[in-house]
Amino acid sequence: MQAVDISQQARELDFLSGVARSAGSLALNYFRHDPQVWRKENDSPVSEADLAVDRFLKEKLLDWQPDYGWLSEETEDDDARMERDRVFVVDPIDGTRGFLAGSDEWTISVAIVEAGRPVLGVLYRPVTGTLYSAGLGLGARRDGRIIQISGRETLSGAAVAGPPAMLRRISGHLSGMNESSVTTRYISSLALRIALVATGDLDMAVAKKNAHDWDVAAADLIIAEAGGTLIDETGQELVYNRPQTVHPALVAATRPVAALVWPLVQRESTGENSPAY
Repeated sequence: MQAVDISQQARELDFLSGVARSAGSLALNYFRHDPQVWRKENDSPVSEADLAVDRFLKEKLLDWQPDYGWLSEETEDDDARMERDRVFVVDPIDGTRGFLAGSDEWTISVAIVEAGRPVLGVLYRPVTGTLYSAGLGLGARRDGRIIQISGRETLSGAAVAGPPAMLRRISGHLSGMNESSVTTRYISSLALRIALVATGDLDMAVAKKNAHDWDVAAADLIIAEAGGTLIDETGQELVYNRPQTVHPALVAATRPVAALVWPLVQRESTGENSPAY
């Protein structure tokens, strides 16, 4: 990875933020207006909103940086991305199910990855107008204000988000460890789940296996710059822009909590093959 030019990083982050906001305005034209929906091979939904936002982002971002690679949930993968120094990693609408259900818990996720790790990340929540952003060495922000993860070291009294069935299993294990009074909720956007840990609104977020690069790249940098961590079942940070873009079960939290929970999350990678993370 090249040496970080902080001033250039800040300018690039401003540009990404503006593009994400514009993409959010486009997505809102379809929100709660019964967009056309299709089913992918894995039975997950994709709407005309996803495709429209994907086209918009690809045009704007590659016009700005034509030498970057491109990896998006809604674009056919091109292995040429792995030959590029930098790659845009994009989820046009993270939380499509929530979007189609009329929930406000969906986001637009844009990251720039270099040498396998995100160096810039923007997460925009159009319904609330909330922008989460981070640059390597720049810290993490929500609407321009620095954010920091909670200082929690145990899970007693913690607020946790993730798939309901997974949370039930983990909660059962935690009860046996005397980690009681955990409150749980489901948030359809995995990226938002992680960002809310970065702000301290949640103490931990978990995801079943089968999340992809585009689901978590931007949020990964946001939580890292806020002082937290996103790790996989092996306890390691994620590597992006590989031939296979899928990841095992994940946990986002403070480092002490992540160290406590990741052995439990490890068990989840032997579970079902659902894309509903």
